[in-house]
Amino acid sequence: MSLASRLTRHPIPHSPERGAEALSQLPGLAPELCPLIEGMGGSSPYLGGLIAREADWLTEALAGEPEAAVAALIAEAGALGPAEIDTGLRRIKRRAALIVALADLGGVWPLATVTQHWTDIADACLCAALRVHVGAEARRGKLPGQTEEDGARDGAGMVVLAMGKMGAGELNYSSDIDLICLFDDDRFDGSDVMEARAAFIRATRRIAATLGDTTAEGYVFRTDLRLRPDASVTPVCISMTAAERYYEAEGRSWERSAYIKARPAAGDLAAGGRFLETLKPFVWRRHLDFAMVQDTMDMRQKIRDHKGLHGDLRLEGHNMKLGAGGIREIEFFAQTRQLVAGGRDPSLRSRRTVEALAALSEAGWIPAEVAGELTELYAHHREIEHRVQMIDDAQTHDLPKSSQGFDRLARLCGEADTDRFREGLATRIRRVEHLTGDLFQPTRGGSKPSLEISEAEAEIMARWPSYPALRSERGRLIFERLKPELLRRFHTAAKPEEALSNFDSFLKGLPAGVQLFSLFDANPPLVDLLADICATAPGLSRYLSRHSGVLDAVLDGRFFAPWPGAAGLRDELSGMLSGRDYEAQLDMARRWQKDWHFRIGVHQLRALIGPEEAAAQYTDLADAVIGALWPLVCDDIARRHGPPPGVGGAVLGMGSLGSGRMSAGSDLDLIVIYDAAGVEMSEGRRPLDPRGWYAKATKSLITALSAPTAAGKLYEVDMRLRPSGRQGPVATSVTGFASYQRDEAWTWEHMALTRARVVAGPASLAAEIESIRSAVIAEKAAPDHVRTEAATMRARLAAAGRAGSTFAVKEGPGGLQEIELLGQAAALAAGVPHRVSAAQLAEAERLGWLNGRGVAVLQSAHALFNRVQGAARLLTEERLDPDAIGTGGQAFLARIAGAADGGELATSLDKARMDALCCIDAVFGSVTEQDIP
Repeated sequence: MSLASRLTRHPIPHSPERGAEALSQLPGLAPELCPLIEGMGGSSPYLGGLIAREADWLTEALAGEPEAAVAALIAEAGALGPAEIDTGLRRIKRRAALIVALADLGGVWPLATVTQHWTDIADACLCAALRVHVGAEARRGKLPGQTEEDGARDGAGMVVLAMGKMGAGELNYSSDIDLICLFDDDRFDGSDVMEARAAFIRATRRIAATLGDTTAEGYVFRTDLRLRPDASVTPVCISMTAAERYYEAEGRSWERSAYIKARPAAGDLAAGGRFLETLKPFVWRRHLDFAMVQDTMDMRQKIRDHKGLHGDLRLEGHNMKLGAGGIREIEFFAQTRQLVAGGRDPSLRSRRTVEALAALSEAGWIPAEVAGELTELYAHHREIEHRVQMIDDAQTHDLPKSSQGFDRLARLCGEADTDRFREGLATRIRRVEHLTGDLFQPTRGGSKPSLEISEAEAEIMARWPSYPALRSERGRLIFERLKPELLRRFHTAAKPEEALSNFDSFLKGLPAGVQLFSLFDANPPLVDLLADICATAPGLSRYLSRHSGVLDAVLDGRFFAPWPGAAGLRDELSGMLSGRDYEAQLDMARRWQKDWHFRIGVHQLRALIGPEEAAAQYTDLADAVIGALWPLVCDDIARRHGPPPGVGGAVLGMGSLGSGRMSAGSDLDLIVIYDAAGVEMSEGRRPLDPRGWYAKATKSLITALSAPTAAGKLYEVDMRLRPSGRQGPVATSVTGFASYQRDEAWTWEHMALTRARVVAGPASLAAEIESIRSAVIAEKAAPDHVRTEAATMRARLAAAGRAGSTFAVKEGPGGLQEIELLGQAAALAAGVPHRVSAAQLAEAERLGWLNGRGVAVLQSAHALFNRVQGAARLLTEERLDPDAIGTGGQAFLARIAGAADGGELATSLDKARMDALCCIDAVFGSVTEQDIP
C-alpha cells in the first residue's frame, strides 16, 4: 500500500507560507498527501529544505510504498563504489530522512518501525563505508592473505559493533552512532597481525570520516568511537583478543550496561557474534555487586536532581532524554532490572527497551500495568524527541525555550492548541517521574545523607564510573562508603563546585583506586586533607593524583616534625639509596623527593610555614637530591671508565636554586665544573679524558634528574647558563670556567653569576669556584657599563617576554623579572657577591642609583611578588589565572600575601608594580620602541 493510502495524521504548518512553498515543489501531488507536505514544510525548516532539494526523487518515492523506498536506498548504498561513496551516502541519508519523516509524521509507521528503518539505513551506510575502505586496504596488499572480495563479503575479518540505540534498533532522528571496531586476529598469522591491525585502523578512520564529516553535501551519521576499551589510549580498531582481555581484567560497570544493546552491524558478523558470546559472563552475572546497582541508581538520582526535580516542572528547555521524567529514566528502569536478573534469565536480555519492559513484566519483575504504561509513555517521549530534532536536524533533546518554539513543535506534532499540547506533555513527564521514582526504591540498599546537587556537580559526578580508579568492584564499593562524607566536606567549601571539580581532576588521574580508597577509609584525617587540597589548590590535587603514594607519608609521624634542613635531608636520602642498584636508586630518589615535596606544599597550604620558609625548603630539597645523586652518578660512570680524573666535579646551581628561592614548580639551572688536576686520562677498563668523563657524568646527572621512570621524574634541568651556552661543552674545567668568566663572558652572564652557588661536589673545588665567582664579580664592577648593559637587556626582555598582568607578577614592566635584573646589576656593579635579591637591591643605594625609599619599594615589591609567584606554582602548573584557581585558591593567595581578599590583593599587586616600575625607570630609563633591539 502507498503512503498516501495509510495516512492517519499530519502536522500543521507553523508557517503557512513555507508550507505552500514546500507544496509547490511537488506539482501533481495526490490530494491526500498535500496536508502532510504543507505541515512538514511549514513547521520544519530542515525538512522543507530537503523537499526542495530532492523533489524529483520524492515525487517518485511517494508513488510507491515507503518500505520499498527504504529498501531501494539500502540497495543503492550497497552498490556504491569508492568514487561516489562520500556523496552517495549523503544523498541516501537526505532521502531517507525525508521518507522516514513522512511515514513518521503521517502515522504510517509506529515508533518501533520508524527507529528500525532508520537503524537499517545506518547499517547500510556503515556496511558500504566498511566495504569500500577495508577493500581498499586489501587491494593495496595491506591485509595479508585477504582480498578485496573478502572485504566485501565479511570485512576481511573486521567487525563493527553497533552500541546504544543503533545496537538496539532504536536510532532517533538526529542520533549519532556509537561504534566499537574490532578485528579477528585469529584470521591472521602471528607475524601478520600488526600489519593487519594498522590497515584496520586506517580503514576505521576513513569509515568515520566518510560517515561523520560534514561537507557541502551534508553528513551521513555523526560517529562516536569512544565506547571501545580504554579509548584514551587504544587505537580506533583493536583485536578481539585484546578486547577480551580488557573486559576480563578491567571491564567497568557502565561497559556491562552498554553491552546489553551491543550488536554486530557490519563486516564479519559471525566473528562479532562469537565475540559477544564470549562477553556474556562479563555482562550477565549471576550475582550482581551492590556497587554496580548503586552506581546506576546514583547516576539516575543525579540526573533527576540536576534537571529540575527541586520544584515545579518547567517545560522550557527541559531535556526529554536526561531530564526528570525523561527517556533515560525509563531506560535506566529497564536496564537495571535486566542486569539484576538477566544472568539467571536469558529471556530478559533484549536490546530494545520496550521488549525489555514486556519481558520483565512477563517474568514478574514489574507489574504488567506499569510495563504497559511505561511503554506508551516511552513511545510518546521518543516521538517528541524526534520532532524536536526534525525541526533543524539538531542533535538535541531539549524542548524549546520560547513560546514561538513551542508553537512550532506543537504544530509539527499535529496539535493546533499549544496550551493543550504543553499540558499533555507535562502530564506524561510527571507520570514517568512518578512510576520510575517509586519503583527504583526497592533496589536501593539503605539511605545516604541527602545533599543538594547542582547541575554542574551532577555532570561531574556522572563521569566518575568511567575512571580507571573505579574499574574494580572492590574499589567502587569502598568509594561508595567514602563518597557521602567527601561530598559533605566539599559542600562546606567556599565554592563546592570548584572543590568537586578539583576532586574530579584528582580522581580522573588515579590509575587505580582500591589501595588509596582503603587508605582514606581507614584514616578519616586524610579525607580532611584531600578536601582541603581540592578546595584550595587545584595544582596540588592534580599532583596528588599522579603521585598518590605520597599520602602514605602523611601517616608518618615525621610529616609534621621540624624541618631537617638540607644536610639532614641529604644524609637521609643517601642512606636510603645505599646498597641498591642504579635504577632502583633513581626510583627511590623520586619517591622520596615526592614525599617531601608534598609535605612542603601541604605545610604551606595549611599555614604551617610561610612563603619564605617554603622557598627555602624547596631549595633544601633540591640541594639534597643533587647532593645525593651526583656521587651515585659519578660512581656509575667510574664502574665503566674508572674513578673521576683529578679532584672531581662540582655542580653549580644558578637562578632560583642558587639564590635559595625555589617554588613548587621550579626547574634546575645547573653548570658542572671539574678540576682534572693535570690528569690526562681516567684509569679504568675504558679510560676517558677528563672532558669526556665529566661530560658523560653531566649527561647522566641530567637523565637522573629529569628522565621519567616508573616513579616519575624529579626536575626539569636547564644547562644553558654554562659557558658558551648550547655551543659549549656540557661540563667545563675550572680553569676554563675562570678564563671564560674573565675574558669572554657577557655582562648578563656575570649578572647571572651573582646568584650562583655550589650545591654538590668536593669541598675544596667548591671553595675554589666560590673564590672565582667572588673575584670575577669584583673585577667586573663597572657601574656605568653594567647599568647600560642591563638597560639593553631589559629592552630585549620587553621585546621577547610576556606582557605581564596583575597576577602574572613575573613578566612585564615593573615585574619580578625586572626587579631581579636590577638587583643583579646592582650587585655586579658594586662588585659584591650577594645572592639574595634584597641584599643585591640594597647596593643600588650605595651606587647612587636609588635612594633608600626606592630600594625599600623594590624590596617590598620583590617580596610580595615572590610570595604570589611561589603560591601560584603550588596552585597551578599553568600561568596564573585567578578564575581558574577558584575562590579557594584566591583566598589562599590573599592570605599568603597578607591581603584581606582577592580584590585587595589585586590592588596591592597593581600598585606594587607601578611603584617598582617608577624606580626601575629611574635607574634604566623608560623602555620605548626605539630602545627595543
